[in-house]
Amino acid sequence: MARENEDAGHARYTYRLRLSRTARAALLDERSRCRWIWNECVARSKKAHADGEKVGPAALDRMLTDARRVTPWLREGGSVPQQQTVRDFGRSRAKAVKDIRDRLPQHRRAGMPRWKKRRGPAPTLNYTRRGFRLKDGRLCLAGGIVVTVVWSRGLPAEPSSVRVYRDGLGDWYASFVVPAQLEPLPATGRVLGVDWGVRETATTTDVAYDLPHAEHGRKAAAGLARYQRMMARRRPPRGKAGSRRYRHARRQAAKLHATVARQRQDTARKWAKRVVADHDAIAVEDFRPKFLARTTMARKAADAAIGATKRALVEMGLKHARDVRLVHPAHTTMDCAQCGARAKHALPLSERTYVCTACGASSPRDKNSARVMLIRAGLNPAGVEGIGPGCPPDSQAA
Repeated sequence: MARENEDAGHARYTYRLRLSRTARAALLDERSRCRWIWNECVARSKKAHADGEKVGPAALDRMLTDARRVTPWLREGGSVPQQQTVRDFGRSRAKAVKDIRDRLPQHRRAGMPRWKKRRGPAPTLNYTRRGFRLKDGRLCLAGGIVVTVVWSRGLPAEPSSVRVYRDGLGDWYASFVVPAQLEPLPATGRVLGVDWGVRETATTTDVAYDLPHAEHGRKAAAGLARYQRMMARRRPPRGKAGSRRYRHARRQAAKLHATVARQRQDTARKWAKRVVADHDAIAVEDFRPKFLARTTMARKAADAAIGATKRALVEMGLKHARDVRLVHPAHTTMDCAQCGARAKHALPLSERTYVCTACGASSPRDKNSARVMLIRAGLNPAGVEGIGPGCPPDSQAA
């Protein structure tokens, strides 16, 4: 069932920015002011903790007002990004205090806000609706900063906020927050089960929608190794700036990493769009691939980008009002999709064919898991390959 527009949430639309030398310098100055305010909030928070006092959003707002009154340098910048810096600090500190109060393990706690160094994180500025406007296709920010936006596509609605940031390659972007627009698709009467893996990124109940391993990272490995060798030969001594050739090699390596990330995202979104367009309901394994980083399959699992693909499928389902159900992955490789019996022991990864000891059904391991996803999600599996009444079990191994 399609949801109403007001329940659709929000979406981000990101665009490249073209900056003049004056606009770039103004944004970096604004970032310096926001960094100073953040560090001042950290100092006030530490002092209040040492004195046994409380420091809340109201006290930090008063601190910002007093600082702008006595500091001309702060008054030269817009008040909106500075106020957003105070709010961001308050949310960060509140999350850290909550984790401590809830006695979460140390590795799961959000750390307390720390000092921001001048050569630290990339610049990020947040503006609410009263801090920016769009005029003649250009973005006008508080403080008299005007930048040119590369409109690769139009905004579907009036934005409520914008984040201006610089990535690791030095390119600037504007990320607008707009109300998400639902685009319901016509019903198809079809359902699909999805099982994640390393041999294939996604195995489904319909072989036409299987997603093979694209291996974008493996194809770019030779070029990346070349630039890393160049960096190793030109690495500067500790405490000294890198040479021009070292910085060039580092930038080329970063560009290659960004290219691979975009390729993975593009592959995931195209596959998700095709799956969502042809199915009313999708049962997806709620797989968390983080543990694979500690195994011998870490490189191949990272190259498969299972997390990004799953996120793209869920987001595409929400956009087109499809029923996407996340299924807990426990024992999905041990259950039989035909009779529901569970194997007595876990199957090793080398065993690619599932054979049920109760009913004798035999099918590829991942295909059986994909069919189990449908059954656990409560979707009608009639007509799905290998599940419908009277369908013989698939005997081909993966």
